[in-house]
Amino acid sequence: MNIRGLFILFFCTITGSGLWAKTIEVCYSCEVASVKEAIAMASDYDTVLVKKGTYKEYNLVIDKPMTLLGKGYPVIDGEDKGEIITITSDGVTVDGLFIINVGTSYTSDYAAIRVIKSKNFLIQNVVLEKLFFGIYLEKSQHGKVYNNKIVGDAVEEFNSGNGIQLWYCQYVDIDGNIVQHVRDGIYLEFSDNINISNNRSSDNVRYGLHFMFSNNDTYQNNVFENNGAGVAVMFSKEIKMIDNIFRKNWGPTSYGLLLKEINDAEIRGNTFEDNTTGITVEGTNRVRYEKNDFINNGWALKVRGACYGNIVINNNFLYNSFDVSYNSKLNDNVFDQNFWSSYTGYDLDKNGIGDVPYRPVKLFSYIVNRTPETIIMLRSLFMDIIDFSEKVSPVFTPDKLIDANPLMKKL
Repeated sequence: MNIRGLFILFFCTITGSGLWAKTIEVCYSCEVASVKEAIAMASDYDTVLVKKGTYKEYNLVIDKPMTLLGKGYPVIDGEDKGEIITITSDGVTVDGLFIINVGTSYTSDYAAIRVIKSKNFLIQNVVLEKLFFGIYLEKSQHGKVYNNKIVGDAVEEFNSGNGIQLWYCQYVDIDGNIVQHVRDGIYLEFSDNINISNNRSSDNVRYGLHFMFSNNDTYQNNVFENNGAGVAVMFSKEIKMIDNIFRKNWGPTSYGLLLKEINDAEIRGNTFEDNTTGITVEGTNRVRYEKNDFINNGWALKVRGACYGNIVINNNFLYNSFDVSYNSKLNDNVFDQNFWSSYTGYDLDKNGIGDVPYRPVKLFSYIVNRTPETIIMLRSLFMDIIDFSEKVSPVFTPDKLIDANPLMKKL
């Protein structure tokens, strides 16, 4: 190919990538006053710039690579008529909008922003209020959801939707979002290789974060506070849960973190504080719990059964009513080198490790599991006596569940 041919090929390539993309302005006094009209007029890689104002529109379909950009947080009001923005193309950016009044339906999951079978999308700096579902990602991948604020008005589960929902998605980053007053703050189903970081999910009806059938995901540096329950991770594997805060998730069936049918996971550097139960575990194998803080929970760690090959090492158990609850005499899990605030042993050789092994499962926790009403006797002298007798000669609690190397100082 000669030089002229190479120049033509280069010109076509950069033109196709959007070098000559234009900006279409939308405002009351502009040539275009409708967001829907501007999207229809736009060519590939154009920008639709929506200026400050209120636009009563819904069912905006973006079927080409383009940017929908708000200036001064223009309001798009769906007037409760249905879905507001639907993205069906690769390479779409939605930035800087204020979206309200998503339609509510018992047959359709209307969302403020829905992404369908798309790649390389970016949704950022968006505020969503008065919504059913917030951001709904469906069979999409290689996208980013950054720095959005999602505030619903959910009161009950049956008539509310989720803040950020992923269904059959891969390689998506969910970062820096605030989600409040929805059913589940963030919900994943059949979604792999998802990174969830630096989000705050609080005051939601059900869960702050909810996993189902999703593998190889990471959630890190998030805060889950005052939800119906903090986080539920179910039927998944290879999950990393690092440096999160689970706080004030209170209720008769509430917890900071629920693990159900989870295999080969890592739980490291998290704080579980002021929850009814820090972590509830069922059918979970080969999970490593390391460098976590369990502070002022009702139960720090409640193991319901069918849990094998787990390692609990270098954690702080501080001032919980019960450190560990266990419903079986058999134990295949390792507890080693943890700090227990209720440990009363001694360290004669001054190596920082208690000379007397610690049994974290108290007889009273076993009794409360079987007869919850007995919790009213929690601080009684009688309970202290039976706990002491069980520690001396275990009958009901697993005799092999001990921390042989309890730490004398908090990590």
